[in-house]
Amino acid sequence: MDLDQSIARHYAHGSLETAILGALAAAGKHPDTLTPGDLAPVDEFHIGGRQATKDVSAQLDLPRGARVLDIGCGLGGPSRYFSQERGWQVQGIDLTPEYVDVATGLSRRVGLADTTAYQVASALALPFDDLTFDGAYMLHVGMNIADKKTAFAEVHRVLKPGSLFAIYDVMLEGQGDFSYPVPWSAAPETNFIASAETYRRELAAAGFSIVKERNRRDFALESFAQIRQRQRQAAGGPPGPGLQIAMGATAPQKVANMMGGVQRGLFAPVEIISRA
Repeated sequence: MDLDQSIARHYAHGSLETAILGALAAAGKHPDTLTPGDLAPVDEFHIGGRQATKDVSAQLDLPRGARVLDIGCGLGGPSRYFSQERGWQVQGIDLTPEYVDVATGLSRRVGLADTTAYQVASALALPFDDLTFDGAYMLHVGMNIADKKTAFAEVHRVLKPGSLFAIYDVMLEGQGDFSYPVPWSAAPETNFIASAETYRRELAAAGFSIVKERNRRDFALESFAQIRQRQRQAAGGPPGPGLQIAMGATAPQKVANMMGGVQRGLFAPVEIISRA
């Protein structure tokens, strides 16, 4: 099994769309009248969820109708937000076929099939012509990309000159042992977390210039506190729609290990905005 297959297998579920729709129905949401906001608890697969997506959106001054690339689109949550709220035409790619299928189905359900599209592809070999996109972003994806230099060069290739590329990834900050699993990896073989310095170096090598950078550790800790509060409030009752649906039976351990890593200063989510 090659690396891409191993990463895709880590995220595969088997009956994910059915599980998502079932959880939403149990929460009183009818599958035929869903909105992108209804899906946010399950399809914003990064620290801080919908708020983090909004925060990234605020960094990207792109007009309505802009064609934007989502690298590692997952279940399509950010792409639907950007499509609905910013009016962008978003093309997503992901290594996991099931995620691409579910993202496509969910966009169709909420009436955004005309402004979002998804396909199975690798960031290391983007299936698009040069100078195709007006902007690009990736949210919690680089931890699964070993060859960031090639990935960033590919993003630069498909962007028009002057376009913005937003990254919101978990980045290495300190020394210490990793506790597995974490949401993006169950073993060292698929964990390619790197420092912000590494990102800056590889972005520059690909032709990008850094516009701004922001460490979001405090935001992450606040988000974790909110998660704990919701867990206390829901204690004893059935779990509502949430990321545990996509992460499966090991979700509590993955989340706990991720929280622990941020709290210990081992890693933190960081925003880097760069320009082609």
